[in-house]
Amino acid sequence: MVMRTMSAAALAVAAVLSWAAPAAAAPVDGLTADAVDARVEAYLEDAPLPGVAVAVTRGSEVVRAAGYGVDSRGEPVGADTPMGMASVSKAFTALVVASLVEEGRLDLDDPVVEHLPEFAVDDPRGARITVRQLLTHTSGMSDRGFREKSEPTPADLEGAVARLAGAGMVADPGAERNYHNPNYHIAARLVEVVEGEPFADVLRERVLLPLGMADTVTVDTARDVFEAGVAPGHVAVLGGARALPEPQGYFNGSGGMVSTAGDMARWLVAQNTGGRTADGGAGVPADAVALTHAAAGGTGPAADSGLGWQVEETGGGAPLLVHGGIQFTYTAHQALLPESGVGIAVMANTGLGAGDASALLWNLVALAEGEGPTGSSAPWLLALDLVCVAAVAAVAAGAVRGVRRAGVWVRDGRRWRRVLGAVGSAAVVAAALAPHRLISPLAGGRDATWVQTLYTVPSVVVLLVAAAVALAVVWAVRLRALAAHRGQDPQRELSGTGATARPGA
Repeated sequence: MVMRTMSAAALAVAAVLSWAAPAAAAPVDGLTADAVDARVEAYLEDAPLPGVAVAVTRGSEVVRAAGYGVDSRGEPVGADTPMGMASVSKAFTALVVASLVEEGRLDLDDPVVEHLPEFAVDDPRGARITVRQLLTHTSGMSDRGFREKSEPTPADLEGAVARLAGAGMVADPGAERNYHNPNYHIAARLVEVVEGEPFADVLRERVLLPLGMADTVTVDTARDVFEAGVAPGHVAVLGGARALPEPQGYFNGSGGMVSTAGDMARWLVAQNTGGRTADGGAGVPADAVALTHAAAGGTGPAADSGLGWQVEETGGGAPLLVHGGIQFTYTAHQALLPESGVGIAVMANTGLGAGDASALLWNLVALAEGEGPTGSSAPWLLALDLVCVAAVAAVAAGAVRGVRRAGVWVRDGRRWRRVLGAVGSAAVVAAALAPHRLISPLAGGRDATWVQTLYTVPSVVVLLVAAAVALAVVWAVRLRALAAHRGQDPQRELSGTGATARPGA
């Protein structure tokens, strides 16, 4: 097979960067175990985050791998506590694919159907999607063409690919970047077919066992994540964290990893030492690691995309490889600073709405660059919740007033006011019934269900529901009063010229 993935020179440069960083980087002043502890503990004091696991490495050194706080069962979070990794999992899937590429088993620019004939979408352009485009989210598929979270949850990767038969595409392959979890479901299923083994087994053989990650697994569904030992996560509400079950969804390949701080430290060491283990062992192939780190470059939609990583810069302008992971009751985030050889992974037991894993990760990136702490979103979330609580109270008061003044509304015969009121009320009811459709454009077209939106912004959804119920009650009372009024005075038409006569006048 002719290798088209990247030029030998580009691969060599990426490999040099991956290998050279730990040896050449100057020490990061202040990045010590005590400093990491202080930064994390200060964050926990200010945020409604019950528990978090953190791994910080520098070159082959594990600076800190520890847990802080407690899980939803009241158990202390430690370095060996299983935590959900969400979309941090994508870097693992990409590394498995890259290892197959380095062995010549497939090529990043091969059409997916060349290796996975079962893959098909409801668009002839699907036959042109390449392996690289899956891993950089430039396949042309999108949540706008296939609402993956709203669809029934499949049992396995084969089912996850099969359900795409009716999926549409929103762009030509390679023309746009649209973050879409099924890209990685397909990639993981491709690995299964090429290797003839379940993806979990291939991942274990190619990555987890060589790196000594004995406490890490990949699973299929949200239910499986918690059966693998993860304690239920939390949703932030009114300045506190409430334990809730994770909404069901399909994760394997895109977000199905369960790991620990100790294992993530081993992973980070390998990422910053050309695939080697902390004791200098062979680990995983350096070329495969380098391949996942290399950005496509140029001006295309994947210019800043590695494979399972985004290529960015820190606040101080240093190169940065990063990828976050969000579920609705837990989150994770990881980062590599190639110049200093620093690696950071954070796994929090709060969900998307709180954003704790990301906030804490950037706190630790700032620490690595000698900067002060950054704040959490907790004050803003609490303020939003309090505003919504006050608004619910105002809605309730308005509903009481509306019910009491139903007779006045009937006697005020101005139709334009009734039409505007009805249209506005219908809009509020529609928003309460489908907040996930309203929020989707704000999230780049990403799909979510009603329940998932409730988990993300609970106070806003509760306010919408309260307003919809209040308006429904007021309109029911008004229409009943209107019917009664018409029954008393059937000859009098309600016009838009003014109030009708009072009964008995």
